[in-house]
Amino acid sequence: MRPADLLPTATLGLRARPWRSALSALGIAIGVAAIVAVLGITQSSKAQLLAQIDRLGTNLLIVSNGHSVEGDEVELPPSASASIGHLPGVRAVSATAELPGRHVYRSDQIPAAQTGGLAVRAADVRLLSTLDGSLGAGRFLDNALSDYPSVVLGAQCAAALGFDRLDRPTRIWLGGHWFTVVGILRPLALAPEIDRSALIGFGVAGQLFGYDGRPSRIYVRTDVTAVSTVHAVLGATADPADPSQVAVSRPSDALTFRAAAAGALNSLFLGLGGVALLVGAIGIANVMVIAVLERRIEIGLRRALGAARTHVAAQFLAEALALSLLGAVAGLAVGFAVVGAVARAHGWAVAMPATAPLVAGAGAVAVGALAGLYPALRAARLSPTDALRAG
Repeated sequence: MRPADLLPTATLGLRARPWRSALSALGIAIGVAAIVAVLGITQSSKAQLLAQIDRLGTNLLIVSNGHSVEGDEVELPPSASASIGHLPGVRAVSATAELPGRHVYRSDQIPAAQTGGLAVRAADVRLLSTLDGSLGAGRFLDNALSDYPSVVLGAQCAAALGFDRLDRPTRIWLGGHWFTVVGILRPLALAPEIDRSALIGFGVAGQLFGYDGRPSRIYVRTDVTAVSTVHAVLGATADPADPSQVAVSRPSDALTFRAAAAGALNSLFLGLGGVALLVGAIGIANVMVIAVLERRIEIGLRRALGAARTHVAAQFLAEALALSLLGAVAGLAVGFAVVGAVARAHGWAVAMPATAPLVAGAGAVAVGALAGLYPALRAARLSPTDALRAG
């Protein structure tokens, strides 16, 4: 048999039974599509997350109240923010203090128990610049507004209270007093606690709520090259008397760990894709065994006319490879379509590992070859007389 005759001969059975061939290739297609889709979606999501981290910056550190051995909260000293500001490599420092027992409501008619999980925080006027945040509406606190009942709402806080714009004077009921809303923040990915907070100035917090000047959280923006150095001394600088009870974190690490956690799920979904490939291979093997039994007369005639065992084996092995290749092509098309649709729905740029389609396609062809090997050898072992007699 000439190589040019192999392909039309091998696809004869596929063309004769198109529906059975399509169903046989379906398992391979599902496996390949699953592998490509999982790798593509994960890579696109990870690329988007890493790009977000790069935009937000990895040079933000947070100092917050720690806990003693007994589990009690240990407050930061009033001088913590100023001390941190003198460290080499620190570009900006801004403190906030959560005011316990104070809640914010849309009006004084809301039941006190319906707090919505919103916090009230006293905030430094430099907070917005330190966090590289931006305003969705209005303005942020300044030195003048800090002494008056003015409030800036975090993105989720504003949404919970039912505000999305400030085109007219707006007041809210905060801690038993009316406050004028002067601004609404856009979401802050590295400071989600600010998103669910109402921010007021230190001055009015002291006048109305007895704020004692102790910060509960300090945001520190450093030079990119000084992050590790500053991180190592933040605890001792914030509270020299007891540095071990100061909590220091880098919020960008949480996003990085999230990307790693998302990647860890790959093993599960890739395993499912591998199982689908295995099921597809079993389906191909089953169909090829049936094909050998159905086509014994054809095999006997070909052997009687001079076809060698290798020619018969090559025909059926090529047929199994054609089935797996058909499934691989369909799976690649579906996988790429799914990745594109998911990326478009989430506003991501499509990112696909270059090796993903190659590995998936090669795996599909490999399992197809293994699935077709036994039927091909079984067909080759049939003698012309046995094949014709059985037919």
